[in-house]
Amino acid sequence: MSRYEAKIGERVLGIVDYELDPDAGRITLVHTGVMPDAEGMGVGTRLAKGALEDVRARGLKLTVIAAYLKRHPGEYTDLTAG
Repeated sequence: MSRYEAKIGERVLGIVDYELDPDAGRITLVHTGVMPDAEGMGVGTRLAKGALEDVRARGLKLTVIAAYLKRHPGEYTDLTAG
């Protein structure tokens, strides 16, 4: 499993764990989380957006729809695998 991280210095504020299937060109966002003291500061939103932009830049397709996508319908539909 791999991970995207939102950090300030060495302190991790949020994470997105993912599994990559390079042969299929797909990525599964498995788990997202934000440290309790960083909630409500936009960390999760910026982290999710950064991860999704990276997925797009790498030409991958998502195999799941994360909560962020449900709150932002239409913005990343080109990444979903159907």
